[in-house]
Amino acid sequence: MRACHGHASVGSPLTLALSHREREIFADTRSRTMTRPLRIGTRGSALALWQAGWVKTQLENLWPGLRVELVPIKTSGDKIQDVSLAKIGGKGLFVKEIEEALLSGAIDLAVHSVKDLPAELPAGLALSAIPEREDPRDVLITRHGETLTELPAGTRVGTSSLRRQALLLHGNPGLRVETLRGNVDTRLRKQREGIVDAVVLAMAGLKRLGLVPEHGQVLDEQIFLPAIGQGALGIETRADDQVIALVQPLHHHATAVAVSAERAFLNHMGGSCRTPLAAKGRVLNERIYLAALVASPDGRRLLRGEHAGPTDGAGQVGATLAEQLLAQGGKEILEALQTRNKA
Repeated sequence: MRACHGHASVGSPLTLALSHREREIFADTRSRTMTRPLRIGTRGSALALWQAGWVKTQLENLWPGLRVELVPIKTSGDKIQDVSLAKIGGKGLFVKEIEEALLSGAIDLAVHSVKDLPAELPAGLALSAIPEREDPRDVLITRHGETLTELPAGTRVGTSSLRRQALLLHGNPGLRVETLRGNVDTRLRKQREGIVDAVVLAMAGLKRLGLVPEHGQVLDEQIFLPAIGQGALGIETRADDQVIALVQPLHHHATAVAVSAERAFLNHMGGSCRTPLAAKGRVLNERIYLAALVASPDGRRLLRGEHAGPTDGAGQVGATLAEQLLAQGGKEILEALQTRNKA
């Protein structure tokens, strides 16, 4: 069911669509939140707060009388800004403290960018709702509007993503890719100040923050495949918590199926932020079509593949495509990466 932007009242289609047990759960949850608000854990960046704020607004509109508050939590990934993610343990660092707060009961749910979530969630937690996806593509922002292939040799492009690094160098081997951490505003400022000549950012984040760069090339997602889960939000809860009934109306089936296939691919590849992997799923006529790639960080080796199947077998589609790419040379790429990371 898509997110509802109007108010839900007793007897509304939304309320009637809930089962008797779900209505009981909502009544119980709302009674509990009369004494305190429903607490959403989130990172403290402008983008993270926007995303969590969007979920807060949807829930308050869906369930009149429900009070919701945001609880900003500083994660390890936010605290360490001068080292690439690949060197400090991967993107799980952006969710670790939030998940700990969720498990301890300090918060009731968490809102994440799905691309920040590791392939496996901690025991006791569940990805209970995935709202409709925003634009998943990447944007190359340059000084004068040059395209990726037009950038001259030696151009300094900032990114903290090994996926983006591999795709940049594959498309233009003469580039100088430099580690660039920080939130969206920080990265844009560093590009404006000349610390780097260009940056690559997610279109979803720019749209959500209302930012329109003067010189931006939207990169073709068929060539510059997005990160797994890019553009999608994940609402994480305790696996047995009644709050699941409250967030279910925000769930978007087609997005969830696509994300499920992408994350199954990630999981089967044994991937993390230390591995240049990409995948993008799309649903058409009850079938899931998945495109994916694995690459060496220097972009010299890049393997692509596609696979399709029924939507109720999205996980198998992701796993099968991973097996295909591993057999075609992906295993050697990943083994070389592991050797390099241990060095």
